[in-house]
Amino acid sequence: MRTLGIGDVARRSGLAVSALHFYERRGLIRSIRTAGNQRRYAQDVLRRLAVIRVAQRVGVSLDAIGRAFAALPDERTPTRAEWARMSAAWRSELDAKIRDLQHLRDQLTDCIGCGCLSLRRCRLNNPDDALGEQGDGPRRWEAEP
Repeated sequence: MRTLGIGDVARRSGLAVSALHFYERRGLIRSIRTAGNQRRYAQDVLRRLAVIRVAQRVGVSLDAIGRAFAALPDERTPTRAEWARMSAAWRSELDAKIRDLQHLRDQLTDCIGCGCLSLRRCRLNNPDDALGEQGDGPRRWEAEP
């Protein structure tokens, strides 16, 4: 099995060594140690790192990526079919995030129009005037240090 040093993986993946350490601590990638205690990575780690970067870019959490990777056999590149299963599993999560962002965008337009964000019935800052029951003024910020 051909292995790569951490510097090679960092250079080829475009990631910082600290990011590789972070992903390894999270269990998303694995290394083996040499007799001199140096990290060595199987070449398939480059594909896994590419999947991580793409998934994060579209908003998939590291926890969701980790769950998907847990279903894959170790030390081999995910196949096209495995990638299709992973992306299908993330689709509903991404669709929900898109709906939430669209809703926030639509509500934000009203706030920009009023220019205030402290209105009694602000749809973003105080939906349905939930804070109005506590009295007038900036209730949310009173408890902050």
